[in-house]
Amino acid sequence: MSEPAPDLKQLEARIGHVFADSELLVLALTHISVVKGSAPRVRSYQRLEFLGDHVLGSVVSHMLYSTFPQAEEGELSRRLAELVREEACAEVAQDMGLGPHLRLGPGETQSGARQRRAILADVAEAVVAAVYLDGGYPAATALVERFWRSRLEAPRRPLRDPKTVLQEWAQGRGLPPPAYRDIGRSGPDHAPSFRVAVDLPGLKSAEADGGSKQTAQKAAAAAFLAREGVVTENSE
Repeated sequence: MSEPAPDLKQLEARIGHVFADSELLVLALTHISVVKGSAPRVRSYQRLEFLGDHVLGSVVSHMLYSTFPQAEEGELSRRLAELVREEACAEVAQDMGLGPHLRLGPGETQSGARQRRAILADVAEAVVAAVYLDGGYPAATALVERFWRSRLEAPRRPLRDPKTVLQEWAQGRGLPPPAYRDIGRSGPDHAPSFRVAVDLPGLKSAEADGGSKQTAQKAAAAAFLAREGVVTENSE
């Protein structure tokens, strides 16, 4: 078994796992474009990516279950989808510094594949699988904790539309669905601004502006929720 090159040792330090079988890490970094001969997909990161997708989902699901003991299944599912989506995995790959270590063919290198989101996301999952195969579930859990924990505790984008949150809040209090009113429009045709109000019986209306009616409605719903003291972590 060959020893990791110095740059891979640096990568191991960054991801927090020293491989007993360094070839697993090499395979996780190998794009199909650099593989010659038969069965190139088998000798690229693609099989590892398949496994890593499921290992990541399992670890993140366990983290969510433990971190949010009061969350219902729907919320847990939304959080899981946010954490394992392509954009999130690509961001993790950048945090790991995987791009410079990718093994790519000349064409892919020239086309900027080291920064391509889909490739980075796949390689992040492949690295999760490589760590899992090399060190077992505890090692994979440690890796996911290291790079996904902050995203789990502070989502990068809304998990739910504030209009949906407000409708559920109203329904839970026996109120009809929120009603949205167009109040006015200002600004030039190429950059309009819409003002919208949201009404619920017996409660003060909330108003907000937006570059489209839909955006203004979401902003009005978010303003209503904030005024009523509803947790707005998931709102836009």
